[in-house]
Amino acid sequence: MPDVLMPRLSDTMTEGVLSRWVKQPGDTVHRGDVLAEIETDKATMELEAYDEGVLERTLVVAGTTVPIGVPIATIGDGSNVDTSAPPATRTPTTAATEPGSTPASDAAPTHLASGSVRTSPLARAIAREHGMDIASVIGTGPGGRIVRADVEAAVASMDGVPAPVPAREPSPSSPGARGEPADPAVSARPADERIPLTAIRRVTARRLTASAAVPHFYLTSVVDAERLLAFRGEVNNRLASDGTKISVTDLLVRACAITLRAHPQANSSWADDAILRHRHIHIGVAVALEDGLIVPVVRDADRKSVGEIATELLGLAGRARAGQLTPDEFTGGTFTISNLGMFGIDHFTALINPPEAAILAVGAATHEPVVREDRVVAGTTIKLTLSVDHRVLDGATAAAFLHDLRLILEEPLHIVV
Repeated sequence: MPDVLMPRLSDTMTEGVLSRWVKQPGDTVHRGDVLAEIETDKATMELEAYDEGVLERTLVVAGTTVPIGVPIATIGDGSNVDTSAPPATRTPTTAATEPGSTPASDAAPTHLASGSVRTSPLARAIAREHGMDIASVIGTGPGGRIVRADVEAAVASMDGVPAPVPAREPSPSSPGARGEPADPAVSARPADERIPLTAIRRVTARRLTASAAVPHFYLTSVVDAERLLAFRGEVNNRLASDGTKISVTDLLVRACAITLRAHPQANSSWADDAILRHRHIHIGVAVALEDGLIVPVVRDADRKSVGEIATELLGLAGRARAGQLTPDEFTGGTFTISNLGMFGIDHFTALINPPEAAILAVGAATHEPVVREDRVVAGTTIKLTLSVDHRVLDGATAAAFLHDLRLILEEPLHIVV
């Protein structure tokens, strides 16, 4: 009787949310049939069957967070079909219990190894509507099941109804310690809001913490962007008839791809005991989501035209915001661009996206004086800052890459030839 395991659907995935069962116990299953939908840290994906037979038992309810490699269902010959609800999956807690009550660790049998809870579909829907991590809610239903009333109470607390706060002894210098009346304005302040981490925010935090351990150094170059912006305007005028619109980011992707082809050292990754020199140029572009950050990847960017890059990036960004990216669309990058210019940010430094060796931070196009032919004139500049992993690249090598990138952007015909 083969087990169906929670699969690893991305390189950063450690757990997934079984958001919906497509097949039910008793259903016939063929290889390639969709069994369930899995919500990962990046997107919602379909879980396909690898075995033939009958889905005999589902081991977790929809909405449950499951570590990779843990069984979630069984497929057999149909002789042991079980249509009853899966066992409760509430994990032990260390919270204090009232006298005479059953400790949380004994409240229900535990099937999963970490962080999974049993919930009702309505409770999950309400939690999802309010952006709440349902695992943070204490269940009062049978076996610790989280029901609608539990989530509604948690939502009310989030909306400003203060949760009970344990009493604290006043400090010697506080008014209460000296017998003076407490300030009513202070006591009437609402409790701080506790915002549970989403899957994307949790993974973003973990990856950026890993990035902080990388020995960074930073190089900044100022690009005279007058010709680049004029070139973009001319291209968009010519492409207006077919609806294609080129952005500065599209031009940067193509320019970086060309420069990386000439500087393969910058198109590398750290591999603990070696440096990987990549033969393909796959450029990631950071996309901001409501609850985190994701980096879709334009594969073989040096082999694509600016128009192809623009069309592809538009589709990738849309699918990223809808949570519909496939794993090969957000993995395998060899270099990353982060552009905050559209937010009016003049200059910033970005953290490297491990294991890549570098990331380019792009600021806003800024009107300021520039020197041309020994004369100070009004111009437009863009500041580029390259964050570099010093284990992979030295200063001179990185500086040569950034120097050539600036030259290409200042002579934008090089982008299309």
